[in-house]
Amino acid sequence: MTLVQNPSTFLSDRARGVRQSAVRDVFDLAMTPGLISLAGGNPWLDDLPLYELGQIAQELVAQQGQVSLQYGTGQGTPEMRQAACTVMAADGIPDADPDLVTITPGSQAGIDTAARMLGNPGDVVVVEDPSFVGALNTFNTWELDAVATPTDEHGLIPEGLRETLQRLRREGRRIAFLYTIPSFANPSGALLPADRRDEVAQICREAGVLIVEDNPYGQLAFGADPVPPIAAKHRDQVIYLSTMSKIFSPGVRVGWALCPPALQRAFYLSAESAYIHASILSQMLATAFVTHCDWTGHVQRATAEYQVRADALVDQLRQELDPAITFIQPQGGFFLWGTLPQGADTLPLMHEAAEQGVVFVPGGAFSPDDVPHPTFRLAYSFVPGEQLREGVRRLAPVLNGALNRL
Repeated sequence: MTLVQNPSTFLSDRARGVRQSAVRDVFDLAMTPGLISLAGGNPWLDDLPLYELGQIAQELVAQQGQVSLQYGTGQGTPEMRQAACTVMAADGIPDADPDLVTITPGSQAGIDTAARMLGNPGDVVVVEDPSFVGALNTFNTWELDAVATPTDEHGLIPEGLRETLQRLRREGRRIAFLYTIPSFANPSGALLPADRRDEVAQICREAGVLIVEDNPYGQLAFGADPVPPIAAKHRDQVIYLSTMSKIFSPGVRVGWALCPPALQRAFYLSAESAYIHASILSQMLATAFVTHCDWTGHVQRATAEYQVRADALVDQLRQELDPAITFIQPQGGFFLWGTLPQGADTLPLMHEAAEQGVVFVPGGAFSPDDVPHPTFRLAYSFVPGEQLREGVRRLAPVLNGALNRL
């Protein structure tokens, strides 16, 4: 007799609450041959110096295998922590202290560590609406209540955030932290202006709320310098997360957290208890990319390619979509955010689009509120220009057709 016939008998309450997201549904659909995927936010890797990286990887194993294949410190190698500071200097944090950096297996692990470290079951995490689905899933796993605060095409609305925090305090809720992606947010692509960043920090300081700032895309600005992160000027109230995934490779699984001094030890110990340490081989390869390769040149060339693709996507959308369907023109990053008129729900349109040979992500996947959403996300980073245009030609009849049913 098979022991596990009813899985729920063995699962914890927490595990029962974990659900597959619409994003994962989309990825399953995207495996269908012939479909054009406008769903996945994958980086463009064609420009990477693969031969040089291959030689480096071979040397790391052949000549330094006793180190690269061994256990390491839970905080991360000193060299990778210094490399992370080099990257953060380009982001707009020129004075990061490597002693306050903890290397993580991607920034998703940093989000998970922050949630476990800062939140008790039932606590609130204030999030943008829309917000990163990976973060929402993590908060759900740790039984934290994600509460949305208003946004516009520029990101967080400071006065809306103030009202949200005040309301939660009146309700007697404990606020674990604010989670935000200020630069080219996933999924909206919004770029929070510098003055709003300062205002958000001041509102959170007055309310005694910590900020977890996630910055995977900050350097991928089209024709402009990165806007300095909130942590650049407000270090003592921000846990700052970033990653090598968007500027190098998501496959190496290397990210980091820069913590305020008072929280560094707690973050490091919480991280170590979950995964011991990030891969030493991956850290050494990522360090070599920063110290031995033209990493800034790669970022510039990749960003230029993303802009070409974003422009192709926008141009085709303007040709094909009904004017009642609006979207935010990307200023950087990987994503375009669109909106149908109120009353539309893009979730069922996902399957209609797949039947037409294209996949996208419905906006409801990025909201903590389980209600119909008229929004959608298109990713352009991994799709060449002509494929983007063909994808829009396939998608437009589905989106335009939805207007006739309103």
